[in-house]
Amino acid sequence: MESNQFEHKVRKTLNDIAELLILKNKSYGDSAMSPLRIFSKADRTEQIKVRIDDKLSRIARGNEIGEDTIQDLIGYLVLLKIGSEK
Repeated sequence: MESNQFEHKVRKTLNDIAELLILKNKSYGDSAMSPLRIFSKADRTEQIKVRIDDKLSRIARGNEIGEDTIQDLIGYLVLLKIGSEK
């Protein structure tokens, strides 16, 4: 793969992830960065880690049918990075 083609694919993939995260943030009311904490009192990064664990558990059990598992995991990892920054 040529360098320009690789760079284009990286940028396209990351832009797609960014658009998905922005759309979900609007749809879910910023629940990842500002969770309501009705039942769970865990901080936002711990809650994101739980979501990552849940996703990995579904993968391990083969229950990720119809989902874009890799994209979801990348999205959660981006949220974890953002949530961990000070």
